[in-house]
Amino acid sequence: MKRVTRLLCIFFSLMFLATTTAGLVLAKGAKVGVILPLTGKLAMFGEIENKSYLLAVHEINSAGGINGKEIELLIEDTAGKPDVGRSAIHKLISQDKVIVVCGGFSSSVTWATAASAQEHKIPFLVNTASADKITEQGWEYIFRLNPPVSEYQKTLASFLKKIARVKTAAVLYENTPFGLFGVKKFMQLRKKLNLNLVMKEGYEPAVLDFRPLLAKIRTKNPGFVYMISYVMDSALFVRQAKEMNLIPRLLVGCSTGFASTEFQEIAGDASNYVYSPTLWAPSVPYPGAKRYYNNFMAMYNSPTDYHGAQAYAAMYVIADALKRAKSLTPKDVRDALVDTDMMTVFGPVKFASYGKKSRQNRLPTLLVQWINGRLETVWPKKVATARYVYPVPK
Repeated sequence: MKRVTRLLCIFFSLMFLATTTAGLVLAKGAKVGVILPLTGKLAMFGEIENKSYLLAVHEINSAGGINGKEIELLIEDTAGKPDVGRSAIHKLISQDKVIVVCGGFSSSVTWATAASAQEHKIPFLVNTASADKITEQGWEYIFRLNPPVSEYQKTLASFLKKIARVKTAAVLYENTPFGLFGVKKFMQLRKKLNLNLVMKEGYEPAVLDFRPLLAKIRTKNPGFVYMISYVMDSALFVRQAKEMNLIPRLLVGCSTGFASTEFQEIAGDASNYVYSPTLWAPSVPYPGAKRYYNNFMAMYNSPTDYHGAQAYAAMYVIADALKRAKSLTPKDVRDALVDTDMMTVFGPVKFASYGKKSRQNRLPTLLVQWINGRLETVWPKKVATARYVYPVPK
C-alpha cells in the first residue's frame, strides 16, 4: 500500500511537470506527514482520505506550492491500531523529519499518536477522530478540524425542537458495537428533548425481512423513527416500509450510508424525504465543495464523502499555515496554525478554546434530506440548500 501511495505521489508530480508552461520546478522543502488506516477494517475510509490528500497536494503544488517550495507528502499506514500508529508517527518525526502531521482517523489511534506528537513538539492537525478528550488535554501542538462527537447531534436536536416538535420516538439499531454506540448517543438525545421512547429494537446484521419490525412500528405510531444501520440494511428497510405503505412522519437515518449515493440508488423512490445527520455533503454551500466533489469523481471515478472533505480541507489549512509561518520549523508552523482563520470546502476554520477544549475548530453539523433524488442540506437554515419537507406527505 505504501508503494502504491508513493507511486501516486510520483504520478501527480509528473502531471505537474507536464502541465507547467513556464517550466517552473519547485524546490523540495515542506515535509508533511499523514497517518491513516490504509489496511484493516477502516481501509475503505482511509483510502478516501488518502486520495483527497493527494488531490489537494497536486492542486497546491501546481499553483506554486509553499512560496516556491513543494509540499512533500509522506503517508504512513496505521492499520487502525494504536501500536502501529505510534510506530508510524515516530518514523515520520524521527526518521522522515516532517514539520507537521495530519490525519488521525480512529480516536483510539489518534489518542496514542497525538500524545507522541505533543511530546516531540510536532504540530498535529486531526481531521477525523472525534473523541472529546483529544482536545481537552491543553496540548499546545494538537489541533482539530472536525467537531468532537459530543457536538454531532446538536443540529438534529435543534431541528427536532424547533421544527418537528415530536413527542414520541422509536429507535431501530443493528446489534453490533456500531449500533450499540449509536443507541447510547440517541438515548442522551432522547433525555435532552424529553422524548417518550415507545420502541427500542435491535436486529441482527444482514437481516432480509424488516416487516415484523415495521408492523410493530405501525402499532406504536411514533412521531419520530431513528434507524442506526449501514447502507444495505437502511435501503432495504425504507423499501419494505414503502411497500407496506408505512411512511413515518419523520425518519432519520444515523450513519454515513443514509447520505450516500449508494443508498439512494438501492432504495430508489423509497429514499425520498429520509433525513440524515452528517458533517458534510456536496450540496453544502461552502466555496469549492461541489468542485472538490466533481474533481474527486473525475480523478478516481468514485464518490467521496465527509471523510474525504475533511482530509482535503486539512491539507489546505496546513498549506495556509506553511505559507504564513515565519520559518518551516515545527514551532513556527504551530504558531501559524494558532492564527488560522479561513474558509475551506468543509467550512470555516478557526481554532478556539471553549469549555475544556483548546485548539478546536467549531463547526455546525448538518441535517440532510433526500428530496426527489437529490441530497439537500436542510438544516441549519444558514447553510440550507433547500427547504425541508416535513411532515412527510402521505
